Amino acid sequence: MLRFAFLLLLAAVLPAPGQPGVAPLVTRPVLGSLPSGPGQSVVSTTRLAVAVPAVSIPPLATIPPSSPLEERPTGDDVLRLQIFLDEANFGPGVIDGRPGRFTELAVYAWNEVNGHPVDDWAAVNRAARKAVPNPLAVALVPDCVKEWVDPELPTKKELQVKKKRMSYRSIVEFMAERYHCNELYLIALNGNAKTNNLKARDSLIVPNITAFCVENLREIRHEALPGLSQRHVVVDTKMNQARIFEAAPAALVVAESGSAEIPPRVTRANRGLIASFPITPGQPQFIKFGTWELRGMVELPYWRYDKLLLDTGKRGTDSLNIPSGPNSPVGVIWNGLSKPGIGLHGTSDPETIGRARSHGCIRLANWDAIRLPNLIRPGTTVEIR
Repeated sequence: MLRFAFLLLLAAVLPAPGQPGVAPLVTRPVLGSLPSGPGQSVVSTTRLAVAVPAVSIPPLATIPPSSPLEERPTGDDVLRLQIFLDEANFGPGVIDGRPGRFTELAVYAWNEVNGHPVDDWAAVNRAARKAVPNPLAVALVPDCVKEWVDPELPTKKELQVKKKRMSYRSIVEFMAERYHCNELYLIALNGNAKTNNLKARDSLIVPNITAFCVENLREIRHEALPGLSQRHVVVDTKMNQARIFEAAPAALVVAESGSAEIPPRVTRANRGLIASFPITPGQPQFIKFGTWELRGMVELPYWRYDKLLLDTGKRGTDSLNIPSGPNSPVGVIWNGLSKPGIGLHGTSDPETIGRARSHGCIRLANWDAIRLPNLIRPGTTVEIR
C-alpha cells in the first residue's frame, strides 16, 4: 500500500518529459569501492553514476525496513540488499527483489571479506539499509536508444553479419540491462502500458543502482597493469561463481562450531577477496579445468561464429563474423585465456546466468563482465575448477 501511494505521488510531482520544469539530473555516489593506488587505474567507461532526478520526490525510506534484521530479507529489504551487494562488487545476479541463490552467495562472500559468519544476515542487512535508504529511483530513457535499439535485429546468424551492431531489440530491454534487472521486473515496477510504449526522454522507475552505460563503450583493447595483472580469479563451476583475489586465495582461520548444524565461524576477515560474480560455465565436456593466464581483453568484440567449434570443440574452416554489441553471444567484452577459444565474456541473456550452459566459456551478465578491466588485466591467473 505504501509503494502504491508513493507511485501516485511520484506521478504528481514528476514533470512530463520534454516539458518546462523538468528537473536537472544529479549523480549518486558509487557505494562500492574501486581499485586505487599505483598501477590500479580505473577505466572510466565501466563505472558510471546513475542519473537520479533532483525533484522533490518522497524518498523511499518512507517505506521502512519491514523484515527482521537477523533473517533473510523480504519485500523492499531484498532490493536494498541486492543493490548494496552489486555496488560492492559482490554480484547477486539479476536485480529482482527476490533473495535467490546468487544473492545468498554474494552475502557469503561479503561476510567472508568482513570477518562475519557466512550465514550472518544481520551485519549485511544493517549495512544495506544504511547505504541504500531509497532502493528505487527515476531514470530517463536516454537519447542514445536511437543508436542502440533495433527492433528488427534478426535471429539468423547469416543475417546478423549484415548489421552494424548486435543492438537491443527494445527500449525496455535496453533499460533493464542498464539497471541490472530483467524486463519482467521493469514491467512489474512500471506497468505494461508504460513499458510497451517507451521512447527517448520517457521516465521509468528503476532500481537505484549504478547504470551500465553501453553507449560509453568503445572497440578497445585493455592492456596489462601492475597490480591488476597480478590478481587471481577462481572460477567455481559447481557453485557457478567467479571470485577475484588480490593474489592466491588466502587460507582462512575458522573456529570449530561443535555442532554439525552450525556453520564454522570465520575468525579473520579475508581481505584478499575483492569481488565475486555469478557465472554460467561451459558444457561439462568442453570445460577446460586447470590454471590459465588471461591474455586479451577486448571491448565490443566481433564474434567468430564457428558451428563446428561450438558443436565439437574443434575449430572449423567455415565461419561468420558477427558484429559487436550487447546482444552478441559474447556480450560487450571478451577476456581470452591462454587456452585457445576459451574466455570470460558477457552474454545476450543475463537472466540465464547460472542456469543455461554455454559451449565452453565462462559467461557473466554484461554489467558484471564490463567491470573486469577495473579488477583484472592481462597476466591475471584464472583457475577453472
